[in-house]
Amino acid sequence: MVVLDDFDLDCLQGRKYTMSQSEANVVVSDFFKTAHSARETLMSQVSEPGTKRTSRTATLPGYLRHPSFASRTAKQEFDPTALTTNPIDYDSGYMPDEITRDHAKRMHYAAHRMHASRTPAELARWTAAYHTLRDRIVLGNRKLIYRAVRRRMAASNRAEDLIGDCHIVLIQAVAAFNPWLGIRFSTYAYTCLVRALSRMSQRVGTDWLTRSIPLDALPDGEPRHRLPADPNGAVQIPIEEYLREDHPLLNEREKLILAHRYTMHDDPAEQTLEKVGKALGLSKERVRQVQASALDKLRKELSPTK
Repeated sequence: MVVLDDFDLDCLQGRKYTMSQSEANVVVSDFFKTAHSARETLMSQVSEPGTKRTSRTATLPGYLRHPSFASRTAKQEFDPTALTTNPIDYDSGYMPDEITRDHAKRMHYAAHRMHASRTPAELARWTAAYHTLRDRIVLGNRKLIYRAVRRRMAASNRAEDLIGDCHIVLIQAVAAFNPWLGIRFSTYAYTCLVRALSRMSQRVGTDWLTRSIPLDALPDGEPRHRLPADPNGAVQIPIEEYLREDHPLLNEREKLILAHRYTMHDDPAEQTLEKVGKALGLSKERVRQVQASALDKLRKELSPTK
C-alpha cells in the first residue's frame, strides 16, 4: 500500500504547493543523502574492495591486481590452461559475458605473474598465456566493432579504415576491463568504441571533401595540377579553381565562405563556423547553410554520373 502525503496529493490534483526556504533546504538535503546512500550501496554490490591497477612498464602490460592473486589456490583458480585448451567458435556469435569475464580474470592473473617472473622461461610462459587470453576475448567480441561502425559510421567511405582502428580500441578495452565489477564487457567495450568513433568522425570531418573523392570523380578524369602526395592515399581536388572570380559554379558569398573555411589559413580545422560568421557578419547557422549549398554544388560538379 502506497501512502501519499499532502505534497503528493497536491501534485496529483494539480494544486500548487509552497514551502519555506528552510523546508526546501531540508528536502534537498534529504535527497542528496538518499542519493549518496543509494550510490554507496550500489557500488558495494558491484565491486570488490582491494582491486588495484598496476601501471605498465617498458616491456610488460598493465593489469588489475586482485587480492585473490595472493591466495594459495590462486594458481589453480586462475590457471589459463583450463580455458585455452577449449576451442571457441568465433563465428557463432558474441562470447558469453561469463566466459569473457573468466578470461579477463585469468588474463590479469597472467599479467601479474609476468611482473613477478624470475626466469626468462617463466616470463615467456605467462606472456604467451596473457596474449592468448586477450586475443580470445578480442576475437570473441569483435562483432561489437562491426555493429558500432555500422550504426555510427555507416555512410562513411572509410569504414574499413575505421574497423581497423577499432580493433586497436577493442584490444585496449580488453586490457583495461575490470571483470570484478558488475558491468558487462559488451557494454563497456561498445561504449569505448562509440567514443573512439566519435573522435575519429571529428578528424574525418576536418578532412572534408577533398580527401573523399576518387580520381575518376574529377572533371577530366585526372587532376589538372600536380599535387603533393596525400598521406592517406586519397586524391585532392584543386578547389582553388572553383574559387576564382571568373568561375560561374559558385556565387560570391559561397566562394568567400569556402575560402575562409578551407584555403586562407594554415589550419582549416580552427576556422569554425562561428569564427567565419563573425568575420563575415553572418550567423553560424547561415554560414553552415551557405557552406552546405556550395559543397553540394561541388559534389554534383565532380560526380562521375554528371
